[in-house]
Amino acid sequence: MPSSSLPPALLLLFFSFAFAAAAADEDHCDHVAQLVKIQSWIDGKEDEEYNGMTAKFGSILPDNADPTAKVPAVISDPLDCCSASTVKLSGSAALCVRGTCDFTTKASFAQSGGAAAVFMINDADELFEMDCSKDNPVNISIPVVEITKSIGDTLNKLLTSKRKVEVLPYAPTRPVVDYSVAFLWLMAVATVICASLWADITAPDQFDERYNELSPKSTMSEAGKDDPEEIVNIDTKGAVVFVITASTFLVLLFFFMSSWFIWVLIILFCIGGIEGMHNCIVTLALRKRPTCAQKNVNLPLFGEVSIFSLLVLLFSVAFAVLWVVFRHESFSWFGQDLLGICLMITVLQMARLPNIKVATVLLCCAFVYDIFWVFISPVIFQKSVMITVARGDKAGGEAIPMLLRFPRLSDPWGGYDMIGFGDILFPGLLVSFSRRFDKDLKKGVVSGYFLWLIIGYAFGLFFTYLGLYMMNGHGQPALLYLVPCTLGVTLVLGCKRGELKTLWNYEPESPSSLSTPSSKHPPQV
Repeated sequence: MPSSSLPPALLLLFFSFAFAAAAADEDHCDHVAQLVKIQSWIDGKEDEEYNGMTAKFGSILPDNADPTAKVPAVISDPLDCCSASTVKLSGSAALCVRGTCDFTTKASFAQSGGAAAVFMINDADELFEMDCSKDNPVNISIPVVEITKSIGDTLNKLLTSKRKVEVLPYAPTRPVVDYSVAFLWLMAVATVICASLWADITAPDQFDERYNELSPKSTMSEAGKDDPEEIVNIDTKGAVVFVITASTFLVLLFFFMSSWFIWVLIILFCIGGIEGMHNCIVTLALRKRPTCAQKNVNLPLFGEVSIFSLLVLLFSVAFAVLWVVFRHESFSWFGQDLLGICLMITVLQMARLPNIKVATVLLCCAFVYDIFWVFISPVIFQKSVMITVARGDKAGGEAIPMLLRFPRLSDPWGGYDMIGFGDILFPGLLVSFSRRFDKDLKKGVVSGYFLWLIIGYAFGLFFTYLGLYMMNGHGQPALLYLVPCTLGVTLVLGCKRGELKTLWNYEPESPSSLSTPSSKHPPQV
């Protein structure tokens, strides 16, 4: 009786060609494990797409999904595939659970039963590289793919409920360079430029006395004169202590990271982001319309408060709360970046370097800190402490918020390109100092230091991403490139111009030359 489907032998032959099985590779175990996408169809209708990973043996998967090459999924019997299956596997993708025997043995039995592919179900929700057995020769000519326990459970549940499940594994090629890196580079450089020029952008002298409207003291006629300047001038001792403290905190995160620990960081990030956003919006708004802060309202505990400043504060709080609620959504990167940029602009107004001597101590310590915790720490801790913490291992699905993110739009696997706040703040302190130095000494654009440090920072970030590409995506200590391109440029220019001594021992003539009213920020309500 004629059948409407291809004979199993022809289907298996077609499937083998679709997956580009090469006879020359069958006896080798030198494949590079690849991430795999698995498109599924349930009862003929296209369904979810899952992720997996190929073994270091078996045939090579195509990089495009061809729906005509989909095959039915079948649960092997026995489940571990350590002996010949009693269920017909011809032209199907056999599902096998991990355990009892090695992966090559499982694949051999599935292949001998006529399977077109074999899916190894891991016993945990993670993927690892499947290697070859040292005892058995490798002669596998079908694709071997590993999937997580949760995906295996989903497929098993569908199959046991008599649903028809078809699957198509393929391995899309990742782009050599994702252009999203350019946007992240632009955000980082723009943040440093904006923070350095913030005093000029906001022209704070016009409305200083009206900025800190949430403080009851601001209602007094002499409020602007009595409030102390909220500027932190970093000294050499503080620079060393800061880096030691950061190292201690990093180690604590490495050993004790958990979801509650990340929640503490999320809360701190939100508090800083709210204050930063409030600061940025109020100073920019009052720059254009100084009269916005003239209408006040009386509040218990706070006294007379500017209505405008209060509304901006409520908006900032609502924005931060919405980000927390939707932080796992694909669009949450925008809210995180906006809060982070506002926070960093505010920090760079409050914390300042007085001279190049302090900058050298701070950036050299940060330089060693970054290199040690990325490259040297694996020798002591068996893992890169910095990379492990940044990835959020053992964080229960949560991620550290102290970084800027941008989605990899052209990468079929998605994900984000990221840069930590420290890679912006440390060089940003030096760039901000160069702007104040140029302004105080009335230097021109070319004869000053600000322009050249911005160019140096931009090139340093470029070299960072170049190093990331050259090392196949392995995390890079960005300060390894940024410190020479910023501090190094300053020292070389200072030597060439005969101004190194001035830069090294520079002290502003008065507090006002180091601090501007825009650096003030509102207390938390």
